[in-house]
Amino acid sequence: MPSTSIAAEPIIRLGSFLGILVLMALWEAATPRRPQSIRRILRWPNNLGLVVLNTLVLRLLFPFAAVGVAFLAQTKGWGLFNVVPLPTWLAVASAILLLDLTIYGQHVMFHAVPALWRMHRMHHADLEFDVTTGLRFHPGEIVVSMLIKLVAVLALGAAPIAVLIFEVVLNATSMFNHGNVRLPARLDRMLRFFVVTPDMHRVHHSIDRRETDSNFGFNVPWWDRLFHTYRDQPALGHDNMTLGIDRFREPRELRLDRMLWQPLRRDMPARDRTAVTL
Repeated sequence: MPSTSIAAEPIIRLGSFLGILVLMALWEAATPRRPQSIRRILRWPNNLGLVVLNTLVLRLLFPFAAVGVAFLAQTKGWGLFNVVPLPTWLAVASAILLLDLTIYGQHVMFHAVPALWRMHRMHHADLEFDVTTGLRFHPGEIVVSMLIKLVAVLALGAAPIAVLIFEVVLNATSMFNHGNVRLPARLDRMLRFFVVTPDMHRVHHSIDRRETDSNFGFNVPWWDRLFHTYRDQPALGHDNMTLGIDRFREPRELRLDRMLWQPLRRDMPARDRTAVTL
């Protein structure tokens, strides 16, 4: 029944989240890609605190979330895949792929529109790059992202199972491709044809704005190649590149209260005031 599936959705998402988080943390401890100068005891409680806050905000504002909206669209016959007859497997696969394209476009928009960049830059202001960076998003960005996702789900008429799979995979790949883990170069090159790897996405977190405005994908790498936003490697190499943005570089800026306040702070240098137009 739909109600049962909606009720199970948070449990499925929580289980996958905790499982991937633990696996990535162990992997990072075993084979780190870069040494970290800021200890986890400072960063992790604040980054994970954002996860708790964002979850509460989403559940308060969107109690049925995207899966519930997908059930509504299915019941009412709204959206592309409820009108165009396709085999179930093809409709599900297509919906997942198109939702991923939507998130890619949203990501580009958050870099290109100054008001949205003010929220999104908090994600980039992390002074290290590890699994919790993939969870560090401002609540304002999370709400806007959910609104965009709901519109996409309604327009596509995405099946509830497609939405659930997409959200679980998106969460898992965000933690994976932000991981401070070392992959053999040969394996990394091969994986980049199918999934965004940590080395690929780390380029996106460079302090060099030309590199920040590249490699926007979270799940699959194809959109960056198709729309010419792909950058293979950082100019200074992964070991020498500087992470973050020009601002918020003091360790105190990693505190939860300081992160939440960042979008409202107006003391911005000219370079940070206007995001580049892609």
